[in-house]
Amino acid sequence: MKTKQNLINHIEQLRSCRLCPQMNPPVVSGGPVVSRVILVGQAPGDKEPKLGRPFAWTAGKTLFQWFKEGTGLDEIQFRQSIYMAAVCRCFPGKEPKGGDRAPNPEEVKNCSQWFVQELDILKPELVIPVGKLAIRQFLEFDKLTDVIGKQFQVTYANHVFDLIPLAHPSGASPWHRMEPGKTLIRQALKRIQKHPTFKKTVTQGMHARP
Repeated sequence: MKTKQNLINHIEQLRSCRLCPQMNPPVVSGGPVVSRVILVGQAPGDKEPKLGRPFAWTAGKTLFQWFKEGTGLDEIQFRQSIYMAAVCRCFPGKEPKGGDRAPNPEEVKNCSQWFVQELDILKPELVIPVGKLAIRQFLEFDKLTDVIGKQFQVTYANHVFDLIPLAHPSGASPWHRMEPGKTLIRQALKRIQKHPTFKKTVTQGMHARP
């Protein structure tokens, strides 16, 4: 119960954050889900603030379809079982030439303090970063083929946990719809499904539901 209350307090503080003047609030949060598994996205798009949850639009449909097919966990079950974080929690805005603006290093640094607090509260054993920006917070790599489909043990902010990266399910990227991306994503999801903490988290979540 203490962990749950600490997480509730944390999210209340997170929602009031206005550190980055170029960002477009409100903060997007998946809510106080106590879990030893954390999914880390990149930054919300323009639809997520209006709908009030991460991965609420097209990329989310693809992401949750991956998890349904690869692990058996549907969107509702996922949102109830897995804590959803992000490199940046506010919509960065649009680029003049189209597409979403990438968060700048200062914005990433500002928002990282919230993630460190979440590590302190939840003490995750498995972290799933989605997309290059998220993966690069934990690993140095050149190409997605170097990291997707593999499992790593990493240390971040004095916390040690397993890391299983996923590509971003963006409709603007063809990587996950072509080979070797399709096969590597299936391999990553199989590793997630077999991870003991993921299996335990899902089982506990099922038992907790009415």
